[in-house]
Amino acid sequence: MHRSLQSSTNAYANLIEIYTRDRALKSGKLLHAHLIINGFAHLTYLASKFITFYTECGQISDARKLFDKIPKTNFQRWISIIGAYSRSGYYQEAINVFSEMQVEGLEVNKYVIPSILKACGHVLDEETGKKIHCLCLKNSLESDAFVISSLIDMYSKCRQVEKAKKVFDGMFEKDLVSLNAVVSGYAQKGLVEEGLRLVEEMKLTGVKPDVVTWNTLIAGFSKKGQYFMVSKVFESMLAYGIEPDVVSWTSVIAGLVQNFQYVEAFDTFKKMMKQGLCPSSATISSLLPACVSGVNLKRGKEVHGYAVVIGVVDDIYVKSAVVDMYAKCGFISAARTLFYKMSEKSTVTWNSMIFAYANHGYSEEAIQLYKQMEEGKKLDHLTFTAVLTACTHAGLVELGNSIFNSMQEKYKITPRLEHYACLVDLLGRAGKLDEAYHVIKTMPIEPDLFVWGALLGACRTHGNIDLAELAAKHLRELEPGSMGNSLLLANLYADAGRWGNVARLKKMMKKRKLRKFLGCSWIEGS
Repeated sequence: MHRSLQSSTNAYANLIEIYTRDRALKSGKLLHAHLIINGFAHLTYLASKFITFYTECGQISDARKLFDKIPKTNFQRWISIIGAYSRSGYYQEAINVFSEMQVEGLEVNKYVIPSILKACGHVLDEETGKKIHCLCLKNSLESDAFVISSLIDMYSKCRQVEKAKKVFDGMFEKDLVSLNAVVSGYAQKGLVEEGLRLVEEMKLTGVKPDVVTWNTLIAGFSKKGQYFMVSKVFESMLAYGIEPDVVSWTSVIAGLVQNFQYVEAFDTFKKMMKQGLCPSSATISSLLPACVSGVNLKRGKEVHGYAVVIGVVDDIYVKSAVVDMYAKCGFISAARTLFYKMSEKSTVTWNSMIFAYANHGYSEEAIQLYKQMEEGKKLDHLTFTAVLTACTHAGLVELGNSIFNSMQEKYKITPRLEHYACLVDLLGRAGKLDEAYHVIKTMPIEPDLFVWGALLGACRTHGNIDLAELAAKHLRELEPGSMGNSLLLANLYADAGRWGNVARLKKMMKKRKLRKFLGCSWIEGS
């Protein structure tokens, strides 16, 4: 009888895994109902599988309900839901559950630590990551290879590469996984040369770089625009017996597009094709942003058509990039049609469409999409940047304030500089300059030029010279070589008839040899 039960349990577990892989929500729910009726659903082993199933299918509330039915002292329930949340990209939810676990007084182990550290890295929650590092030391987990690699990866993603390197240096036996994590940290922080130096050092100790290592370096140098170094890394790969693959070429294309070198990006795409490599969905989604202007729409349509031909058009990231491309070219109706035809939409897709509506004056439609996302979709920091942009353009101060607060209180997302810039812009455009300045003064992070620029622009609109002078002072410190902000202040003085201030400001600009950067346009020739 016991053997029969074990056999049935394993069969059901395999079936749940298949439904999870295929994200077959309807079939999975029917199986769950069958197990409830037949008395199997209470088994923790199967319940844990269903937690993963519901999470993978985006049914977070169902996963949580199932989690809550398992006794709190059962450690497997915690491992299951934190792991499922982290694997599926619900990183903040994973951190929140871990906090609950701490409140219950349960000890961490080597199975739950990697999942929670992964979540910390993705949401840049260094503080929680450091606490977990302390717990690792307290519970003697620092010798576990998976835990150490996860710590290095967390610090690297949080741009604390020095701490990542310190953990790496303390490893008794260094491996390729941990090396790649540190190299990635260096690349993310723009210290690619340091990453390359570490790779050379590790080669001497017998840790040989693989294609992932080289591709990380290629991506880092490409993002910095150091294409001579990209060529050198390509040569090093070949000398090491590793052929550059599609990821290598895609990394170069992505770097060129990020640096607005669109012609070079297409040239590199052609070179890749000549090498006999077939572009991946990542290649296409990296190239499409090079077509985000009306003059490049023809080329964008060609890339879209090519994606259909090679069979990657159904990839969710490609579809999102296509929606974004049409939207940024001004073809909102085409973007909308594609968006609503998509059977599956990621957070990236929703964000692209909200941004499209917000940037083209369709604020009401943008806000409606945001409200639809609130009904069960995963929201991230870009979602809030998009909807706050819509509120700013529509002058919806009360709603914008409410959404900004909801981001922190309901969704536990820490505001970034772009969110504060949106809020300052929203308040400033509405003439609430004192409130806007209060937001800047109480920010937990240093305001950047976009935050101060939003305040300066609002001061020009509403004629507040005192705050304008303050904003201009900070902008001069952040952007000492730019004339634009000083000209904006000079225009404000002129509007107020303060010609003496205008003369003094222009004299200062001449003395400091400030430059006004000329505008330019890209026009595609035949």
